[in-house]
Amino acid sequence: MRSHMPPAAQRGALMIEVLVTIVICVIGLWGLTKVQSRLQMSEVESYQRSQALMLMEDMSTRVELNRINAASYVTGSNSPLGTGTTCSTSTSPLAARDLGDWCDMLQGAAETSSSSARVGSMVGARGCIENIGTNQYMITVAWQGMSPLTAPPSSVACGANSYNTTGTACVNDLCRRTITTVVRIGNLDS
Repeated sequence: MRSHMPPAAQRGALMIEVLVTIVICVIGLWGLTKVQSRLQMSEVESYQRSQALMLMEDMSTRVELNRINAASYVTGSNSPLGTGTTCSTSTSPLAARDLGDWCDMLQGAAETSSSSARVGSMVGARGCIENIGTNQYMITVAWQGMSPLTAPPSSVACGANSYNTTGTACVNDLCRRTITTVVRIGNLDS
């Protein structure tokens, strides 16, 4: 069936259809860039968490292997190792060497850029070892998250208030990420 409208009345209809199609495509592409941005942020968060897990597991193994001197590993939550600290270069006793190695790893010594800058760890990584009771030690790794979430519980004090940035959504420890584990040293004397 042919249209009964005169040809002059149909002029410009194709142009409107093209403009509507362009607007729909632009909105779709804008949405795709937002999704891509969120995926990239999630990837960075995931990488940082996996790095933190490896570092936490490394230190818990070191404490377990040197169980007789486990108390020598305690740093407390107010004296974290990593970002903003000078790492020990002592090689004796074993606990001092282990803490120095852990501090270096928290600062990203595993990977360096061409300018020898340390880039192999999380953003603002800090580590704490606390004595939480008879032969029990809590090992915590804290780092800077990419976006605000929920603040860690108050019982996890490592790195508290170190990741707040005025003028951003990163306030009240909403960008502080932490993972913890408890190492229990058995009493083998009994």
